Amino acid sequence: MTNPSFSLSGRTALVTGASRGIGEALAAGLANAGADVAVAARELSSLAAAESAISAAGRKSVGIAIDVRDAGAIRAGVEKAAQALGGLDILVNNAGVEDVRDSLAVDEALWDRIVDTNLKGAFFCAQAAARVMAAGKGGAILNLCSLTSEVGVPTAVPYGSSKSGLLGMTRALAAEWAAKGIRVNGIGPGYFRTDLTEVFYQDEKWQQAMLAKIPLRRFGRLEDLVGAAVFLCSDAAAYVTGQCLYIDGGYLASI
Repeated sequence: MTNPSFSLSGRTALVTGASRGIGEALAAGLANAGADVAVAARELSSLAAAESAISAAGRKSVGIAIDVRDAGAIRAGVEKAAQALGGLDILVNNAGVEDVRDSLAVDEALWDRIVDTNLKGAFFCAQAAARVMAAGKGGAILNLCSLTSEVGVPTAVPYGSSKSGLLGMTRALAAEWAAKGIRVNGIGPGYFRTDLTEVFYQDEKWQQAMLAKIPLRRFGRLEDLVGAAVFLCSDAAAYVTGQCLYIDGGYLASI
């Protein structure tokens, strides 16, 4: 028998950065758990595959163009999602960018692009969603943190700074918004091969070195993230807030 507390039937969700990779997989996962899902990305045309996967699960889907570096666009996009779906119960803050560069070569434009997308954008998405959720029955916000929320990685300082900030934001918002019935948690993917991280996987020596550090001796698969996301967005996690669940094959536990 399936435990009904893990079901998202009757829930509505918005997933940012849903045009590919982790965001696309999580959007489909929420739909397969029963949610109607709005998917967002900068280019509306890039969301066709995500919308198709949601529709294939028998759930309502809507694509929305949002540039998360623009707080005004975020507010409008979240309102559109809530109107289209008849409310908003779940937000997955997935939109993110990364650029590997020696810290002495980081310029202001690079810093702003990464931090504005990964941290500022996540905050204003959460703020806009929380306004909708607080007017209803509350909800769940899931932030995509990172191993760099916990450990320092050379040449990834702007990214690591944004993801460390996102973890702090997760905890602070969880403490502040619990009274509004809004839970805020995170998941921290370990090493997953996506378009964002493909540059690393082109180096066979890097792959072998990293696999030696992962106790489960494999890289993550996108489906490895879905169960944790569904759990944290569902009633099964009704007493869980302010936490980050690392899905990393044991990497953090072993260092």
